[in-house]
Amino acid sequence: MKKNIAIIMGGYSSEHHISIKSGNVVHKYLDRKKYNAYRIVITKDRWFYLDEDNQEHSVDKSDFSITIDTEKIHFDCVFNAIHGTPGEDGLMQAYFELLGIPQTSCNHYEAALTFNKRDLLSTLKPYGVPCATSYYLNKGQSVDEDAIVDKVGLPCFVKANRAGSSYGVSKVHKKEDLGDAIENAFSEDNQIIIESFLDGTEVSVGVITFNNEVTVLPATEIISENDFFDFEAKYMGKSQEITPARISEKQESNVRQSAEFIYRTLGLKGYTRSEFIFIGDVPHLLEINTTPGLTEESLLPQQAKIAGISLEALFDSAIVEALR
Repeated sequence: MKKNIAIIMGGYSSEHHISIKSGNVVHKYLDRKKYNAYRIVITKDRWFYLDEDNQEHSVDKSDFSITIDTEKIHFDCVFNAIHGTPGEDGLMQAYFELLGIPQTSCNHYEAALTFNKRDLLSTLKPYGVPCATSYYLNKGQSVDEDAIVDKVGLPCFVKANRAGSSYGVSKVHKKEDLGDAIENAFSEDNQIIIESFLDGTEVSVGVITFNNEVTVLPATEIISENDFFDFEAKYMGKSQEITPARISEKQESNVRQSAEFIYRTLGLKGYTRSEFIFIGDVPHLLEINTTPGLTEESLLPQQAKIAGISLEALFDSAIVEALR
């Protein structure tokens, strides 16, 4: 008997439209011999099922079900394709945990932890995971630009603490530009993190659970045409993404070990994609994505393809592992 799979997409953040693209790709490649696939769009105003004719049907939030022609449909599993809140920060995960519905991403606490850059890095530092020097700032606090520069130096990165796709991120070269960068970051979140600039090769490493085993995918080297890997570089062709990365055997071994160590130490499951910058042979962690992009051009699918895993197999495995 085929399983009913809800593919949740959209969300409340600036990444809404990117999530819709990811969700539609999942919908396209799910094996219809095994699954009945339903696109569920999550917005602040309403949750709805989008049928094959693009007609909208409301979702009953009390039990996460839909009704079509008087038939009430419940879901065996939820495929999470929401980037940002509420799909990557633990809110949807907690909701499904309460309802007892399996879902493909990590559990609610781990999602909340990894989505919060400051908490993530603070948690991993005692384990010896290298990362940039950082300075924290909350909305409403006074801004001491001299203290910021003294701690992290210039250039530096000003980032929204809980956002993705490089929304709210600026690279600052001069102290007088800090104010505008901080204001930009606060437009996405009321917490920000300011980090020292790490001058080295940037790589992205996918770690997934596949066939019941933690699997590290080939690393992707990121070369941005812009000043850093910003939104334009990520989504508008202003970068080169080279898989596998052109790094030494030692660097490859070190980053694979670090990515797997983080995945296991934090108790993650499903898909993750971790970003690192090498200083010498040592990978320094930038962040972790627990619902990474899933379009044909996205980094995780690129890495899976090099590893010999098709999109059909990649998406199927997520459901199999969630149901396990």
